[in-house]
Amino acid sequence: MKEKLKRISDFVWELPKTAREGMNVPARIIASDKIINQAEDAAIQQLTNVACLPGVVEPVLGMPDIHWGYGLPMGAVGVFDAENGVISSGCTGFDINCGINVIRTNLTLDDVRPKLNELISTLFKNIPSGVGAKGKLRLSPDELEGVLANGVNWCIENSYGTKDDAVHTEENGCMKGADSSKVSPEAKKRGAPQLGTLGAGNHFLEVQTVDKIFDMETAKKYGITDKNQIMIMLHCGSRGLGHQVASDYLKIHEQAARKYNIKLPDRQLVCAPTTSKEGQDYFTAMKCAVNYAFCNRLVMTQWTRESFEQVFKRDWESMDMQTVQSICHNICKLEKHTINGEKREVYVHRKGSTRSFPGTLALIAGSMGTASYILKGTEKAMEETFGSTCHGAGRVMSRHAAIRKFRGENIKREMEEKGRAVKATHPKVLAEEAPGAYKNVDEVIESVHGAGISLKVVRLKPLGVMKG
Repeated sequence: MKEKLKRISDFVWELPKTAREGMNVPARIIASDKIINQAEDAAIQQLTNVACLPGVVEPVLGMPDIHWGYGLPMGAVGVFDAENGVISSGCTGFDINCGINVIRTNLTLDDVRPKLNELISTLFKNIPSGVGAKGKLRLSPDELEGVLANGVNWCIENSYGTKDDAVHTEENGCMKGADSSKVSPEAKKRGAPQLGTLGAGNHFLEVQTVDKIFDMETAKKYGITDKNQIMIMLHCGSRGLGHQVASDYLKIHEQAARKYNIKLPDRQLVCAPTTSKEGQDYFTAMKCAVNYAFCNRLVMTQWTRESFEQVFKRDWESMDMQTVQSICHNICKLEKHTINGEKREVYVHRKGSTRSFPGTLALIAGSMGTASYILKGTEKAMEETFGSTCHGAGRVMSRHAAIRKFRGENIKREMEEKGRAVKATHPKVLAEEAPGAYKNVDEVIESVHGAGISLKVVRLKPLGVMKG
């Protein structure tokens, strides 16, 4: 399939509708030459599968972090007409609203370096992590309902964050219209003990330093002013609750696809018409998982602040530990976009991709031990990618392959030799998340920057790493 790609510009490649039978729209990939050479043919094939679904809007998009995933590849965007399209639980993903919080501080590298090991140990103690981890909170059924319906507003009412955190969170930390009656008892059972937990896999908490500032004017607006300024990046999602919502609705959407005679080019792309009960039930249940993830990250943000207080013997406000931005990956949104000169409502599935609207920041996590980035959204993204950009470095190796190739003990030693503190629940986690299992994040960022869909503001490098 890769041989059918046609170059549109320096960083844009297209698969025309003629690339395979059944495509309703073309597919495009944002990538440099090096990134396109790394792209898996299977992931490109998945883009063409999505292009065959009913009501799909031109084009289906792959970002430079694209890699094979469930149904829609990771690092991709699929958009469908609000009246005649479909909603797909597979196109949103299992880890609903896996996303990133970035918190600034007024501390410097000189402040933190002497206390780095103590700081990472304190964070590791105070923030539960690992597969199936249970949090320090025990939510009653009524409290869980409040989380699902109100998002970070529940956190603020219960002293796990501030109104300023909500202002700097996508959707102000709460997607309206969440309906917890559409969330299964099993999903609620899984979610109740996990609020305030990091989880495992590619989820992490990093203490970082500002390495480069590309756009000082934008950086200053968000309180980022100096090289070696200390920042915190937190990456996690909706835990078992979101995974169960996805699993439940994959079964419901499988039945719906048969009921509504939807021809599926891949059975992982099960879906329901946008206006159907099955489609809207999923949409409102997904919003509950989105709100849960917003809360999950903010609770851990507050515990991060308290951990800094314990180590530095200062209140977090005096350290200026404010949310810079909190953003979503793995989400479906009803948005208005200009398509062929006409404003239309569409359902935008961003799977392993993130928002890149003008006036907002996009937060891009690198692989463990490498750089991460803060970018700004652009009008060009609105015109060409439905206001979307990449979300991370993107894997080039499966987790199983990484475990076979790398040893976690070696990864830890190499990072510590570079002056970084590392804590993980198991060495295997470090092996599966080894930097060599991912694309070069700098090359990924050059692709979206070169394409003009999100522009470089700040480059961050890790100082302390906490993995589940």
